[in-house]
Amino acid sequence: MKILAIGDTADTIFTFKKFAKEVQIHLVAFPRKQDALLTTSEEGIEFFDSLLISKQVKRIKKIKDNFDICLVMTWAAARVAYLAGLNYIMYFTGNDIMTPPFIKKPSESYLDNPLQSLNFFERMFYKKVLDSAAKCVTTTVPYYNNLKKYRKDAVRIDRAWSDTELFNEHIKPINLPKSKFTFLSAQKIGLEKGFDVIWEALRLCKSDFELLQVKWFTERTEEEKKINQKLLESAPPQVKFIPLIKRDKLSNYIMFADAVLGQMRSGIQGSIERDAALCKKPSLCYTDPNMPLIIDDKEIIPPFLPKTRDPRHLAELIDKIVESKEFRESLAKEEHDFVKEIVNHEKTIKEWINVFNDVLKDKTIDRNMQSIKNKIENLIVNLIEKLFYVRKMRKKNIRAWGKVEYERLTK
Repeated sequence: MKILAIGDTADTIFTFKKFAKEVQIHLVAFPRKQDALLTTSEEGIEFFDSLLISKQVKRIKKIKDNFDICLVMTWAAARVAYLAGLNYIMYFTGNDIMTPPFIKKPSESYLDNPLQSLNFFERMFYKKVLDSAAKCVTTTVPYYNNLKKYRKDAVRIDRAWSDTELFNEHIKPINLPKSKFTFLSAQKIGLEKGFDVIWEALRLCKSDFELLQVKWFTERTEEEKKINQKLLESAPPQVKFIPLIKRDKLSNYIMFADAVLGQMRSGIQGSIERDAALCKKPSLCYTDPNMPLIIDDKEIIPPFLPKTRDPRHLAELIDKIVESKEFRESLAKEEHDFVKEIVNHEKTIKEWINVFNDVLKDKTIDRNMQSIKNKIENLIVNLIEKLFYVRKMRKKNIRAWGKVEYERLTK
C-alpha cells in the first residue's frame, strides 16, 4: 500500500512513515520559514519548491499516479489535494478542527477577537475541501466531537505516533550546567497552552527551582502577539528563556531536566508530554477527567496531573515534584506505562490500515469529479494568488523568509 502524504504537524506523519513498515509513505512538506522550529528531520522528505498553491498542485498531479491513496495534515495540505483532484484522508490532531476556516469568524474562548475573517467564497471553498475528503480522522473527545458536527462518518483513533527510538530513558542528557532543580517547557508560549495559569502558579510556588522555557510563540493574530509580549515582560523569576530546540536534540534536553511542564489549557496531552513520559521524566499537564481516551474499546483517564486548571493546585504539584523524589518517580512510572501502550506502533498501524482499506474498497487516488468544474476552481485559485495571496504572504513572511528566498519561492 503506497500512501502519498502532504503536510505534517509535530512530526506525526514523519513518525508514521518511520515506524509503519506495513505501508510505504512518501511525505511532501511545505517550505519552512527561517524562524520556524525545525521539528522534523529533512531526511527522506520532499519539500515543495514554491509557496504558490498552483505550483504545489502541479507537483502533486505529476506524482499522484505512483500512489494508492493520499493522507493530508493541515488545511493547506487538504487544499492542495482537493485542487489536484485526489481522494484524500484528512487527519486532525489539534485546533485545526476546533476553529476550522469554513466557520465565520472562528474564535477561542480566551481571546476577544476572531482568529481569522475569511469571506463567504473562501469559507465555502474550505467546507468543500472537508466535504470532499474520503475520510476524516481525529483523536480524543474534543476534536472528535467537533469533527462529528461536520462529518457524521468521522473516525476516531486515540492511539498516537511517537518516536520511541528518539525518546526513551537511555538517551544521554545534554551537557549544561545545573545548579538547582530544573523544569523544561518546550511548548509555544501563549494562552493556547495556558501560560496565564502557568505564570500565576509559578508566583505561588514556595520551592526553589528553575524553568527552562523555549522562546517561541503561538502568534496567529495581532491580539496574540500583544498578549505574548505581556507574558514575556511579566515572566516569573524562575523562568529562564532558551533558544529553539531542534527535534533531534529535544530528548537530550528532556533527560537533562528533572521534570517537564506541559500545557494547561486543552485538557489533553500533546507530543511533548508523551515524549517526556517515554523518557521516564515526570510531566505536569492539565488533564480533563471528562475526556477519557478510548483504547481497545475501553475508556481510560490518562494519569497526568493536574486534573484542574487552578493555579494554586498546580503550584502545589510543582512544589511536590521538586521536594518529593518518591512522588516524582511514581508519577513518571504511571505516565511512562500509560504512554508506552498509547504509542504501541503495531496496534496503531492496525487501526490505520483499517481506515486505508475502507477507503480503497471503492476508491482510487483519483477523485470522481467534473473536470470542467475542477479547472474553473484551479483558475480561481490562480487568480486569487496573483491578486491577493502573494501580496499577503509578502507582508506577513518577508522578514521570516528573507527577501532572496521569498522571491525564489514565488517567482
